[in-house]
Amino acid sequence: MNPVKNINRLLIANRGEIAARIIRTCQKLGIESVLASSQADLDSLPARLADQVINIGPPPSLQSYLNVEAVIKAAVQVKADAIHPGYGFLSENAALAKASEKAGIIFIGPTIEQLDAIGDKLKARENALAADLPLVPGGAVADAGEAEKLAAEIGYPVLIKAVGGGGGRGMQVVHDESTLAASMTLARAEAENAFNDERLYLECFVERGRHVEVQVLGDGDNIIHLGTRDCSIQRRYQKLVEEAPAPDLDPALREHMENAAVAFAKHLRYRGAGTVEFLVDTQRASFYFLEMNARIQVEHPVTEEITGLDLIAQQIRIAEGRPLGMSQEEVCFNGHAIECRLNAEDCMNNFQPSPGTVSAAQFPAGPGIRIDSHIETGSVVPPYYDSLLGKLIVWGEDRATAMSLLKKALEHCQIDGIENNIILHRAIMASEEFTQGAVDSLFLNKLLETVSLEKTTNG
Repeated sequence: MNPVKNINRLLIANRGEIAARIIRTCQKLGIESVLASSQADLDSLPARLADQVINIGPPPSLQSYLNVEAVIKAAVQVKADAIHPGYGFLSENAALAKASEKAGIIFIGPTIEQLDAIGDKLKARENALAADLPLVPGGAVADAGEAEKLAAEIGYPVLIKAVGGGGGRGMQVVHDESTLAASMTLARAEAENAFNDERLYLECFVERGRHVEVQVLGDGDNIIHLGTRDCSIQRRYQKLVEEAPAPDLDPALREHMENAAVAFAKHLRYRGAGTVEFLVDTQRASFYFLEMNARIQVEHPVTEEITGLDLIAQQIRIAEGRPLGMSQEEVCFNGHAIECRLNAEDCMNNFQPSPGTVSAAQFPAGPGIRIDSHIETGSVVPPYYDSLLGKLIVWGEDRATAMSLLKKALEHCQIDGIENNIILHRAIMASEEFTQGAVDSLFLNKLLETVSLEKTTNG
């Protein structure tokens, strides 16, 4: 373990709900928070919550939140002890970690070597293989010709993925060779724009699969897991609903996945919070390693709700050089939690982003209900970033209790002035298939074919 170094001033290199979330933990720990903000977010709720705000550039993310030089310059200027990158943007960027180390600033995340081994999805696959994890058939492709050859070997449909990213960006499903070249072009452009890395790889696409992930924590020596999460309800590879623990999972399969996640993290001697993602083949009752996210996840609150742990606080503790302070046997799991991502998107218009001004925001409150959001009445949703407005999280003693509470909470959730997906979440919760649990990746598309989504705002 490295010598302990207290973090007294923390630069948050992010925006939106995760910035507000990190600030709340800073307040709890007595750490001064400095928000690195683009020009578009200087009047946001996180900017008002932070102890200090520093402008790092114009609204476009390449000139601000994705600008390593601007982030480091801001951290040095405010004399920050550490940088928390949140999720997305530079959260898994080894260049930021290297620049932080050079500047004598703590990067809250894994080591540079671990970021390099995980952030590059191809290297992650190599490490997973070395750790004896099952892999989805696939590999790197430099151009359409290589892609055609590999796709012919593994069989269609195939999934094109960005080597350097996640969150659904740079991903395209291809069902036959006729659309492969065009899909490669689209995926490469999106990967370059989102991650400044145009490299792609190809995987066999499992059509009826579940996305189940395992949260891990490590201090380099001690590695533990915090159970499973199910993230199978996705639209365009963006997660919409997550729950912990993953429902209707064979106990032996669950244990196998948890052990595999820990084995992978131990192979890396992992430091920090991370998530090992698996694809569960529901038809064969087997699973495959997909990737590891070397950062905090959007869906981390459901794990916090069933374990009672503050994962941001755990990240900070580990970054300070402190031991994890708990064994696997000391992790207590309690109840069931479900999270709905609230997005600014028009359900009646192919889910197009809906920037604008929030004329009214009303969120539910009460026992078992948690809101993680940066939105309030009067908030401006800029057009430059993703559409996440916040998350509605509920906890219950069991899944049935949590679902009942979530249905009621959604009825008291309202965001006016911009289009949003609250009505979609209500439809999901009303679905008998979701109530039964264990929905797969085809669930949402089938649901959208059978329900009518009305306008979600009063304009």
